[in-house]
Amino acid sequence: MSLGDQVAQGWRLERSITLGVILALTLQTAGALMWTGAANERLDQLETRADATAPVAERLARLEAHAAYSRAALERIERRLEQD
Repeated sequence: MSLGDQVAQGWRLERSITLGVILALTLQTAGALMWTGAANERLDQLETRADATAPVAERLARLEAHAAYSRAALERIERRLEQD
């Protein structure tokens, strides 16, 4: 008897499925669906927050640019005062 025949004899496939296997698959599927639903809800919340903060980010960028312009103008004024 060859090695292949010995390995083939060690394997056996039964057609019966136990209640435990069905219950385990059902619980795993339910858990996966619940996890997917929770992850989807978290993503929806993050998208809502991102949409709400977009105008604030634009406004902050404009304020930073305005502050830089004001700082440059103040430095020019200070230089003129020092020259006089």
